[in-house]
Amino acid sequence: MKRISIVFTTGLLVLGLFGTACKSKSGGASTKTGWKYNDKYNGGFQVAKKVKPGAGPGLIAIEGGTFVMGGSLDQDLSYEFDNVRRRVSVASFYMDETEVSNVDWLEYLYDLRQKFPNDRELYYNALPDTLVWRRPLSYNEPYVDNYLRHPAYQDYPVVGVTWEQAVAYCEWRTDHVNEGILRERGILADFKTKTGKGKGQAAGASTASAEPFNTDIYLNGQIRGEGVDGKRMIKDLSPNAQASGAGAKKGGAPTRPARLEDGILTPPYRLPSEAEWEYAALALAGNTEYENINDGKIYPWNGLGVRSAKQSTRGLIMANFKRGQGDNMGTGGYLNDKADITAPVKSYIPNDFGLYNMAGNVNEWVRDTYRKLSFEDFEDFNPFRGNQYVNKRLADRNTGVYAKDKYGKPIKDAAPSRKKQSWKELNGAVDSAKNTAIAGKPFDPDMRGFRDTVNAKLYGTSTLVNDQSKVYKGGSWNDRAYWLNPATRRFMQQDESSAEVGFRCAMNMVGTAEINPKGKPQFRQPPSKAAKSLSKK
Repeated sequence: MKRISIVFTTGLLVLGLFGTACKSKSGGASTKTGWKYNDKYNGGFQVAKKVKPGAGPGLIAIEGGTFVMGGSLDQDLSYEFDNVRRRVSVASFYMDETEVSNVDWLEYLYDLRQKFPNDRELYYNALPDTLVWRRPLSYNEPYVDNYLRHPAYQDYPVVGVTWEQAVAYCEWRTDHVNEGILRERGILADFKTKTGKGKGQAAGASTASAEPFNTDIYLNGQIRGEGVDGKRMIKDLSPNAQASGAGAKKGGAPTRPARLEDGILTPPYRLPSEAEWEYAALALAGNTEYENINDGKIYPWNGLGVRSAKQSTRGLIMANFKRGQGDNMGTGGYLNDKADITAPVKSYIPNDFGLYNMAGNVNEWVRDTYRKLSFEDFEDFNPFRGNQYVNKRLADRNTGVYAKDKYGKPIKDAAPSRKKQSWKELNGAVDSAKNTAIAGKPFDPDMRGFRDTVNAKLYGTSTLVNDQSKVYKGGSWNDRAYWLNPATRRFMQQDESSAEVGFRCAMNMVGTAEINPKGKPQFRQPPSKAAKSLSKK
């Protein structure tokens, strides 16, 4: 087995996210028009230095590729036939090194309470259901009170979290990380200024906006102003730009907020797709040489069994699962998997991508909506079932300002089309709040029903599957070894939770798919003739 986890860590990427992505070199010119970039005298079109940003906090880079989805399942004990083998390709992406832990969730709860101290409903809805530990014939009551909050369990995976709560956490994490990046770089007011502790401010008097940060709202230019703008904002080279705030008073140069084009902000955190999760769990790249897979896998580690073959750990169980009825951890005096319920998120040996507990400990939510026959209708690149397209609602069509809810987030409506609308269609939409018609014609924005004959009215009568049925994978501390196989799949309603289900986040990777080109053959690009002729001018 070839360990490749070092290759896929963030340290070897071209430039970390906290590097100098926003610094644009003066000079450089368009190869198509000849006009210089970043020149305030010719219109001020700004082009940031080209970088490949590193992973966001907590993430590990996963180089994508082709694999046989469902291929590691050598027997279908439950006769479900719901993951029949098919070859697919997964784009390179990032994935959390570990499951989201209790302390991670407590940070989330704390931030909600700080930002919305009077909104008890929001806080209550974010609380995990600790009652999932209760069993009619088991004494699990201590876990109800202690598992989430006691410091002894702070690095254990959070459980009792619904799919909906996991999605909400991903959205919060995106905004929390991006706000931290902008404040640390001085593009937004730093943390001292935000809390009213900056120079020349009265104690406790915050000059920054009390409205919570949201990435989409910020990128739309709706978060700026006195006390909000940082001291190191990006120079605006547009001839129409004017200095504002403190900069205008001091005669400073015009500045602007960060844009997506600057490469500063992270892409959104999200749940991984089922294909991404299965690909990352198998980590077949560790058994690959020159595009040949030398050995397949049944589990995230090599071999046919669940015990370690190394001399120093020989015989130890490789994951946290239930070996048999009444055997959750082995014999007292020599515990085998060292865990009675869940185990800390950095337990056992990571797989060849460097990911911990991709088998056992807790099952993990993925993004996909469950269908038994998903393998029949699928794209072979980034397969995913669950697309429901949405648009951000405009509060003012003339200015492009987004409508916001009471939490400062953009209000999203079901999209009337999968393609860009014409200006006439955009401004002729009927019932934009409900999005039930466009230009007087009804539409269905939900692509989850594509070629799908399941009727939602039959749920609970002849089927337990509907559009709220979400996939979870990986096996748990209370599951048998069969469920540790990455190809197995089960489902639960998106508003339900369990003591055996947690999650981890993923993120899209931007730029080139290859993570570590060192030592691999590459095409060398000759100098551009167009660039040469342009430089002579």
